[in-house]
Amino acid sequence: MQRESRLNRGFYLVMAAQALSSLADNALLIAAIALIADLQGPDWMAPMMKWWFALAYVVLAAFVGAFADSFPKGRVMFATNAIKLTGCIVMFSSQLLFSGANAQLVMVFCAYTLVGIGAAAYSPAKYGIVTEMLPPDQLVKGNSWIEGLTVLSIIFGTVLGGVLISPHVAPVLFDSTWLRHLVRSPAEGAVIIVGFVYLLAAICNLFIPRTGISYPKQQTRPVALIREFGGYVKILWRDKLGQISLAVTTLFWGAGATLQFIVIEWGARHLNYRLDQASVLMGIAAIGTVFGSILAGRVPLRRALSVLPLGVIMGFAVLLMPMVYERWAVYSVLMLVGALSGFFVVPMNALLQHRGHVLLSAGHSIAVQNFNEQLNILLMLAVYSLMLWFNLPINTIIVIFGLLVASLMFAIMRWNTLNHRADPSLPNQIGQHGHGTALH
Repeated sequence: MQRESRLNRGFYLVMAAQALSSLADNALLIAAIALIADLQGPDWMAPMMKWWFALAYVVLAAFVGAFADSFPKGRVMFATNAIKLTGCIVMFSSQLLFSGANAQLVMVFCAYTLVGIGAAAYSPAKYGIVTEMLPPDQLVKGNSWIEGLTVLSIIFGTVLGGVLISPHVAPVLFDSTWLRHLVRSPAEGAVIIVGFVYLLAAICNLFIPRTGISYPKQQTRPVALIREFGGYVKILWRDKLGQISLAVTTLFWGAGATLQFIVIEWGARHLNYRLDQASVLMGIAAIGTVFGSILAGRVPLRRALSVLPLGVIMGFAVLLMPMVYERWAVYSVLMLVGALSGFFVVPMNALLQHRGHVLLSAGHSIAVQNFNEQLNILLMLAVYSLMLWFNLPINTIIVIFGLLVASLMFAIMRWNTLNHRADPSLPNQIGQHGHGTALH
């Protein structure tokens, strides 16, 4: 009973730390975009900044899983939040250290990449500790809580970022407080506030108890780690259940990261919104994702694959965006898109974590997941940046995006059908191995 209470307390601390860290991540994105706007950077520069953030996940994928499994995951989360805090300090210092706009833009890119390095190392520990604390039959519910809080933090983070740079709020908040001696623009002030949020997340990490689960001594040689990681990637992609859930989550996170920037650009061009107003639109979509994530908590792990058709519907729902102008209609469409995405991705994420935990280990399986997801983010953001560079209308981009998501989800559904025809026993394999793996 004492151990169960301890783990429950630990899970709540994990959720609190994740909510704060994710809140800061999303507020920092808005602040960084505002910094780019202050420096008169081109439109394609904001998604390319996110591209460098995602690149950290891909480059470090072979190493962060071993790192997460080599130390208590609460301590890993503390260290990585400290790296994010350092990125905030570098971003704030860019306009103090350099006078030229180009040099300052480079520093903003470097600072956000540093935050990406922290996030890349944070993720395997965050998701890995959930699989250590909860049994398989609680993973969907646990993921529902984690994803729900994450999306809530996205809502409050994007809104917080928008509020901090708002021309109505920023002067009151910064000009009338001690911060007026430090900041020269609302964006700089927002970066300072975000840094304090990362500090709070790091403090929460310090109090996360150890789960008592240990792994074999991890490989330390870079070449061997890369070769070993390649083997892990093959294992998950060859697993009939793992490959479907991995394909879905890879598509979802690539599409989600791109949609963030699409919504901001759509708000500016289609609705004539300022950046702080467009950031609210991202929060509205996230509210829908919260509802979808909560409803998804009712889906048992063995029925996770039944939610796949919702991915196709979500792609078609995106096509409604160019048709709406009224605020109630805009909010309704974004909430619909968010709810559909939240409902279908939570069971897929839980299934992937379970298969990865059974086949590999907590840290390595999440690192493989992140590698594939961030690789797709790199691809989709690069394509989106290229379309902006060619000055395609934002509504044309939205139509291309929606049709692409719907088509790919339909292809994944067909792939899943063929897998089940080849092996009708697949649904019964979910959860049959219990909580642990041979690595434990």
